[in-house]
Amino acid sequence: MKEAIQPQSLSDPRPRYSQGIVTQPGKLLFIAGQTASDKNGNVVGKGDIEAQAKQVFENLQAVLKEVGGSLDNLVMTTTYITDIKYREGYNRVRNQNYKGTPPTSTLVVVKGLANPDYLIEIAGVAAL
Repeated sequence: MKEAIQPQSLSDPRPRYSQGIVTQPGKLLFIAGQTASDKNGNVVGKGDIEAQAKQVFENLQAVLKEVGGSLDNLVMTTTYITDIKYREGYNRVRNQNYKGTPPTSTLVVVKGLANPDYLIEIAGVAAL
């Protein structure tokens, strides 16, 4: 169970993300940065931020599913993109994936990722 925290003194960013999340005691899952790689290690959607973001969310879901969770269990994400111009495409995909309370979120623009074809990487924490 998780509950969004939205202080009156801060702007409300929902449905994109929550200012804070409080959870009940339970297990935490720390998810390594997920990239746009498929099961065979191939980069999906070279040059296409939306295709890459979709693959990243599929990879996040796969990790969560292994322990009986879903994207609804995410309480924190850190997203890295290689150019600010990708923010809008990433936001479109993100908004399609968060149906309930969105996790807290940090977005960082970086010079590059582990593979030059990667445009995005997302790491997360989930409360199970």
